[in-house]
Amino acid sequence: MAPDGLAAPELHRGSVTPAGDAGHEPWMTRCLDLAQTGAGTVSPNPMVGAVLVAPDASVLGEGAHRAYGGPHAEARALQAAEQRHGRDALRDATLYVNLEPCSHHGKTPPCTGLILEKGIPRVVVGTVDPFPQAQGRGIRQLRKQGVEVEVGIREHACRRLNEAFFHHVETGRPLVTLKTAQTLDGCIATRTGDSQWITGEAARTLVHRWRAELDGVLVGRGTAASDDPRLTVRHVDGPQPLRLVLDRTGSLSPDRTLFADAHATDTVAVVGDDRPRPDYADELTDRGGTILRIPETDDDHLDLDALFRRLGTDAGRDAVPLQSLLVEAGPGLATALFRQDLVDRFFCFVAPKVVGNGTPALRDLGVTEMDDALTFAEQEWQTVGNDVLLRGYRRPV
Repeated sequence: MAPDGLAAPELHRGSVTPAGDAGHEPWMTRCLDLAQTGAGTVSPNPMVGAVLVAPDASVLGEGAHRAYGGPHAEARALQAAEQRHGRDALRDATLYVNLEPCSHHGKTPPCTGLILEKGIPRVVVGTVDPFPQAQGRGIRQLRKQGVEVEVGIREHACRRLNEAFFHHVETGRPLVTLKTAQTLDGCIATRTGDSQWITGEAARTLVHRWRAELDGVLVGRGTAASDDPRLTVRHVDGPQPLRLVLDRTGSLSPDRTLFADAHATDTVAVVGDDRPRPDYADELTDRGGTILRIPETDDDHLDLDALFRRLGTDAGRDAVPLQSLLVEAGPGLATALFRQDLVDRFFCFVAPKVVGNGTPALRDLGVTEMDDALTFAEQEWQTVGNDVLLRGYRRPV
């Protein structure tokens, strides 16, 4: 399978197991399913799943990386296999893993050392790890010690699963997913401002799943003022995201739910560098929340690129960086993000409703010719209840 990007060509050469790529793909698909179970709990680490397979195609052990700082998928799979079948069973097995095994000491020991220690003769890897301390080192180390390594099985899917991790490593910014919900005629509210609810329950539940899986959720001042959103995970089980609200002038009312509820400790208010201290600042910070100061542009807007770069560092909280951000935006913020090419994924629900003279989802993008319309490197449509969802990917994987 041809590589999609980061790996050096030599990392994709090597002997092929008798099953060939087609025989590998079901096992790599299983790795991806296992990896997905770590969504929302492993960041800023990548999501990884591993399967250890015997020569008769039976599964000896499986594992997934479940929590940041916890055991890696390979370690879990090897431990499970050894406990069930004994160490000798590992010596003719094939280890499948969707991301290159690590070769450096982090919060856990390197997985390459464990693979060599257990005598695993073959490893099949979905894609190379872009992390600077990795980037093929684990693959080279295994091959140097005589392990047969094949790379690039279901690579596109492996990279897409961890696109937030890849994007953050490559850009220093979180992967930005812009979410909108609109009617067939492109409105996010009626002419009176009523927007509840455009989509059905299935779509709203999916949005809560995204909140649980991504690191942060952001709204603009207009949404915070008019809707007073909670931005919490309620319809599904999962961790709460970091909540961010753009309030350039610091003039939002202190009675907003984001500043005063039980999750205020997970709230960041983004205010212009030279603006007065907001009225809600004391209550928010007393509850453990954060006021994040960001520069303003010459035309009196928050510098969104500077904001995203700060979020990719520590979000002003001396914490781990944000690798992924869900933006639930009104037309002003959505338009600004598109105009500045800061949207990486556009997830747009379309409901089978027509309202006529309502609030449009987007404002002027400066497009005058159809050839200049914004397009997507990849897109797919999905039915969600009575609604449809466009998943548009602005950039190749």
